Amino acid sequence: MPTLALKGADIPLLGLGTWQSEGSEAELAVVAALELGYRHIDTATGYGNQAQVGRALATRGNDRDDIFVTTKLPPDHAGRERQTLMESLAELGTDHLDLWLVHWPPNGEATPSTWEAFIAARDEGLTRAIGVSNYSIAQIDELIAATGEAPAINQIPWSPSDFDADLLAAHAERGVRVEGYSPFKRTSLEDPTLVAIAEAHGVTPAQVVLRWHLEHEVVVIPKSTNRQRLATNLDVLGFGLTPDEVARIDGLGATADR
Repeated sequence: MPTLALKGADIPLLGLGTWQSEGSEAELAVVAALELGYRHIDTATGYGNQAQVGRALATRGNDRDDIFVTTKLPPDHAGRERQTLMESLAELGTDHLDLWLVHWPPNGEATPSTWEAFIAARDEGLTRAIGVSNYSIAQIDELIAATGEAPAINQIPWSPSDFDADLLAAHAERGVRVEGYSPFKRTSLEDPTLVAIAEAHGVTPAQVVLRWHLEHEVVVIPKSTNRQRLATNLDVLGFGLTPDEVARIDGLGATADR
């Protein structure tokens, strides 16, 4: 699996998202993913499944350094950053995260004080990299102005229908990587463009969407609890998209705007 260099860590470009995976279902999904070869697991305090993810990590017995683990601080935990982080580490059964994100801007504001707490946690070795989720470029700029440090990554909704070259460029200009979630939610997998490209490569439209993320070096974390779908989602390294195919998929964003 190709990786993307962040400040402090290299993140696998494709991982398993666990939003809405609950109880034993979440644990079994992570176990299956690790067995299939996933090495990047994304969770959050707000998902209520960190303990299940932690049990799955322990059950598989993988070397901790081989698994990239992300979790997130709920916005209403601003001011309790360290306490929340320690609780996350305990539930996940690890002494450090690979990536810790501010899940949403607290009270809709950038909140540099929370970002300062994240920098302190990173400097203490409790997390290798730090970032944000669902932040605007203006809010990222506010964090940079207040602390002199940009988030390593911004996790946002991303799919062909969300494609925005200017938004990608604005992140790149600030040294912020983009991580996309809900890759299938806002794009029809029956779209003729996706279907035609999938048929040309002998793959599914969903695999084309995931491969498109990789071509743009956008990290993607599709969620599934179905073992076959987990395997299919991971199997996107055996083909590539041509520049013309990437451009055609990019065009779905312009179509969605009309």
